[in-house]
This record gives sequence, C-alpha cells and structure tokens, in this order.
Amino acid sequence: MGLIKKPNELNVQTKIKMLIFGQAGMGKTTLALSAPNPLLVDFDNGVNRVNYAHIKDTVQIEKYEDILVLLSQEDLTPYDTLVIDTGGKMLDAMTSYIIRQNPKMGRTNGMLTQSGYGQRKAEFTNLLRMIEDKKKDVVFVAHRQTTMDGEETRYIPQFGGSNYDALVTELDLVGYLEAYGNKRTITFEPTSRNEGKNTCNLPPVMEIPIIVDQAGNCIAENDFLETQVFKYYRERLIERSVEGEAYKALMKEIEDAISKVNNADLANKFIADIDKYKHIGNSRVIAVKKMHEKCTHQLGLTFVQKDKKYVAKAD
Repeated sequence: MGLIKKPNELNVQTKIKMLIFGQAGMGKTTLALSAPNPLLVDFDNGVNRVNYAHIKDTVQIEKYEDILVLLSQEDLTPYDTLVIDTGGKMLDAMTSYIIRQNPKMGRTNGMLTQSGYGQRKAEFTNLLRMIEDKKKDVVFVAHRQTTMDGEETRYIPQFGGSNYDALVTELDLVGYLEAYGNKRTITFEPTSRNEGKNTCNLPPVMEIPIIVDQAGNCIAENDFLETQVFKYYRERLIERSVEGEAYKALMKEIEDAISKVNNADLANKFIADIDKYKHIGNSRVIAVKKMHEKCTHQLGLTFVQKDKKYVAKAD
C-alpha cells in the first residue's frame, strides 16, 4: 500500500487540543474546566480564583519536570481532559527547564537563544505527543495581550511570544473569550481584532451560559465545552471517520473485482457495471483508473474510444 492517501482514507484523531484566551477575570479557568472530566494542571495558582463549586482535582506545579512526571508516572485513567493554566506560565517553566538542561540554549537575561526557541517548539510538540499517548484532550488557558496592527487594536494570546505562530500550528482550536455587559461570548473565528482558530466550523460566536448568580451561588452545570464544543467537534470528526471507513471498504470491494478481471469481456463488464457501486468521493474515478492500468499494463488490452470497450491489441 502506498504512503499517499486520499481524503477519505485519512486516519482521524478525535482528541482535541485547544487554547482559550481572554482578559483577567473573565472566567477562563472555569470555562476550561467545563471540558469532559478535567484535571487542572495549575502553573499559575489559578485554582484559587475558581468558584469552589467548580473546582476539580488539581496538580499544583512547581517546576516543568512535574508535568513530565505526571504524564509518565501518575494514573490519569479517571480524567479525559488536562487543563493547563496558564499556557504562558507553562512555557516560562519549559524555558527554565530547557536552560537547566543546556545553558547554551539561554541568554544572560534568562531568555532563549534562537536555537533555544527551536528546542522549545520541539519540547512543546513532545508534550502534546505525551498527552495524546495518554488519550487525553488538552485545554490551555492564556491571558490576553494587546497589539497594534496599524491603528487597529488586536487581541492575541499571551502564549509563546514571538514563538506563538510555531506553537499554535499544533492546536485544533483557539477561542477568544470576552464580555458585553453580563453576557460572555467565545469566538473561534480569527478576525481583524482577535486571534482564533476554527478547524471544524463552529458557530462564529457562541454565548457562554450563566452558571453562577450575583450572590456567587451555582445555578447551572459547568459543562459548556463538553456539550457545546467537544461534542460537536467529535461528531464532525467521527462523520469523517465513518465515511473514511466506508470508502476503504468500497475500494477493497472494487480492487477485489478488478483482481478477477483477466480478459476483455470481463473488463468491459466491469466498466458497464461500475455505476452499480455506491460511490464515495473520487471512488469512481479511481476505479476507472485502476481498471485501465490493469488492462493496458497487465492484460495487453486497448481501449477503443468510439466503442467504449477494451479489445485485444491484435483486434
């Protein structure tokens, strides 16, 4: 089997890697904890800012090595999602870890060299791979920072600085959380005013439900990401996966039929019956191509265009 795959042949990874960012006090950590069965990996003492009713099991991180130990030695079976708060503090801890491992990767001011940023990108990719190996979703929480694009104000995550673009390529979703009066919304769409990433066509703007009243009492379940984002995202991916499996089964059926063709009559019968298959995507085109390759390269047949039939070359 070749290494090149058609769209319907691709393996689909249903685990989600996302980032939520917004200004301080927006409830970013609480929103992140609305993901399925979360474990809070707390780099920023964020657990103390969460309403007690919404606090989940927490790992309080002191140094970057702690998360490596968590992923390699702890039993994470009860959890479906790792919430890393904040992603910016995690990257700071990762920077210190890289310089401790190799001082040549750092500058005298504690910043990374150019090679150091390359190493941090590799370390970040390795972290995501470790999380993926554990079959967990991951949600990074980040503060908002403001930049100027000409005269326009733009909001981006405080997540990696100049290294941000290299890191965000690894993520599936980037959502910007903001408020209008008492109403909070999140958008995953990139716009001229905010960074975003929306790989599964989520609605342009989604309203976050109120789960705590003005007195601080819990009035609703904290399950927005689980029920409104993750569920939708996974359903879209599973649809693609199911179609992909159907495509693989169909192509195997077609290939089996082609393998039994050993003369012009059977080749012409295959072509005449080709539309009896329930084609998916480009399966019909591929079937015709495979049949033609077998006829011309293996069976020595020629296709007569005016008759739409294969014949032996002598004929």
